[in-house]
Amino acid sequence: MSFAISFYIEKDSLVASLMALDGFINAPKIELTEGLGRLIQGQTRRRLVDEKTAPNGEEWKPNKAGTSILYASGALMRSIDYAATSDYVAVGSGLNYARIHQFGGKIEPKNAKSLRFIGVGGGAVFAKMVQMPARPYIGLSADNAEEIVHTAEAWLARFADPLPRAEPVGNWGSQSVPAAEPVGNW
Repeated sequence: MSFAISFYIEKDSLVASLMALDGFINAPKIELTEGLGRLIQGQTRRRLVDEKTAPNGEEWKPNKAGTSILYASGALMRSIDYAATSDYVAVGSGLNYARIHQFGGKIEPKNAKSLRFIGVGGGAVFAKMVQMPARPYIGLSADNAEEIVHTAEAWLARFADPLPRAEPVGNWGSQSVPAAEPVGNW
């Protein structure tokens, strides 16, 4: 058994489609990546402050102070930043402890026999090694990804007229898709 799709292209539709593609090609992509960088930065900060969950939805255990384990002083949240070019967006933190929270790992003393930190009761605690569990905070949840897609679609829609559509051959049915709402301030 074989499967085939038949279609036809009208000359005017092809020209209009090529002109629409030209609008995409010449669009200022840095505008899109900067906007997506701000969006992902905000999503990550919201995750740390309000949602208190990893990108996969797993909740973080609260600390003794009642704040998110990754939001004691707010320094990590404030450090979330992005870099964008016309080709990519990178989101992260420059803090020296940001990586250990994201990926977990072993912390050992560098210039001493033991680590020293303040315990729950306020007293000093000494340890030869601490195994830090991973607490991912950078990444995209399904809702984050959907918001990014809607934002990108809204941005792309500014640079082209709707593409002309040829009439389908045969009865393929139809499915309506809601229009994307623009997110962010372009």
